[in-house]
Amino acid sequence: MDIKINASFLPHTDPEASLAFYRDVLGFEVRLDVGYEGMRWITVGPVGQPDTSVVLEPPVADPGVTDEERRVITEMMAKGTYAFLNLATPDLDSTFEEMVAKGAEVVQEPTEQPYGVRDCAFRDPAGNLVRIKEDR
Repeated sequence: MDIKINASFLPHTDPEASLAFYRDVLGFEVRLDVGYEGMRWITVGPVGQPDTSVVLEPPVADPGVTDEERRVITEMMAKGTYAFLNLATPDLDSTFEEMVAKGAEVVQEPTEQPYGVRDCAFRDPAGNLVRIKEDR
């Protein structure tokens, strides 16, 4: 079997703020930007990795989501417990410093974790946790 990851989805609450974070802070390229009925889906991905994308989506676009589920999703996003993205870089310290200089919200400075990785964490404009590990 030959399977690869094509796209993952993260919710956004402000498409322009999310676009600025993923494009201008993380350096991802914009691959697709689609609007429909007042909503917006933005596909971004790492430069040089055209087969791997992240789709920034309206969090409650699914018509099957109830009002109570929408409320819970909104609360979880505000706390940063709804969605997350794990990334890797060969130079964690430089990446961390660059993201701080660009105004990213720091959740955790570079740290040796007890489970064997060194990583840091940021929060995107929608509250999603973005962890970046050092690729050793």
